[in-house]
Amino acid sequence: MDNLIDVSSTMLYTAFILYLIATCFFGATIKEKKDNGKKGVAGKIAITLTIIGFIAQIVYFITRWMASGHAPVSNLFEFMTFFGMGLVFAFIIIFFIYRLSVLGLFALPIALIVIAYASMFPTEISPLVPSLQSHWLYIHVTTVSLGEAILSISFVAGLIYLIRQIDQTVKSKRTTWLEVILFSLFVFIGFSVISAVFNVADYHAQFEYEENGNMLTTDYQLPAIAGPNDGKSLTENAMKPLFEAPSWMHGAEAPRKFNTLIWSILTGLVLYVLARLIFRKRIGAAIQPLLLKVKPDLLDEISYRAVAIGFPVFTLGGLIFASIWAQIAWDRFWGWDPKEVWALVTWFFYAAFLHLRLSRGWHGEKSAWLAAGGFAIIMFNLIAVNLILAGLHSYA
Repeated sequence: MDNLIDVSSTMLYTAFILYLIATCFFGATIKEKKDNGKKGVAGKIAITLTIIGFIAQIVYFITRWMASGHAPVSNLFEFMTFFGMGLVFAFIIIFFIYRLSVLGLFALPIALIVIAYASMFPTEISPLVPSLQSHWLYIHVTTVSLGEAILSISFVAGLIYLIRQIDQTVKSKRTTWLEVILFSLFVFIGFSVISAVFNVADYHAQFEYEENGNMLTTDYQLPAIAGPNDGKSLTENAMKPLFEAPSWMHGAEAPRKFNTLIWSILTGLVLYVLARLIFRKRIGAAIQPLLLKVKPDLLDEISYRAVAIGFPVFTLGGLIFASIWAQIAWDRFWGWDPKEVWALVTWFFYAAFLHLRLSRGWHGEKSAWLAAGGFAIIMFNLIAVNLILAGLHSYA
């Protein structure tokens, strides 16, 4: 079993490195000239490395399944790594349909951020809780993850469209909102960076606090900016919290997760400011010159096609299969659990996307903004709902 876990970890790390190298080659395709005899070489190397990395991640998935005895999608580490794998798979399919290399320059970094984000959560293999001991776990979670991954490609194409098309010479609401989107990506990177730093330092601080009449203990891996409400430090010389987490914030170690969110935002802000100082302009303005050769209509079509494919897959996994599993696990098809509510919100949003696209003619920039909004809802469902809001899915 230990050998399988080692192989699994090595394959995931290998996939991460290959995706990183492939991103560099996708970046090189931007500088390729049409009259260059070697045109397309960088793109071929990039997609080859991406496919090899994807195969390595499949090996990770299979070996971890063999080691645990169940599909590795039962906690945040496993789910997010599978989500990253699904995102790469969706990109590969879209790439061979449209042959747009610049898509990889944005899709693979987002997959890398997702995998790095996943690696910050506990990676230990644990026994399944009773509600997860069902084949519908595999069917529901893998399908909904794949659906969200395909929908995320819509965001990638939409983001490229917005960066390319929005006038960066003047400051406006459009440039501001575009920078907000880009800043949110820095927050994800910030989470990975700050978690890695304190993991290397082996930082731990324990707190004891009361919740619903029970005394609980939580282990902070980051210095406590926000400590538990009415909590008591059990670690000597630990940083004293600057303030307490809100009393209404309940769930599995909600104060610690809230503290992690604060650190992620602060670190992301520092990285964003450093990037602004280096480029001396908005991030969108710095990237825009690299995208002038990309056809906006092609990006718009990719964004729509990704939703057209991803929406029915998400419908199967997020609503139909989820309802069947809920009936088996909790004896009801639907409850007002936060995860279920936000899955329904996601479904309604993309249903509205398709309605506006097909009946109202929302193409181009309007469609790209909708794609960005949909991805924000997906991320809120995957991160905020899991980490902060209490519910039946808190075990994730």
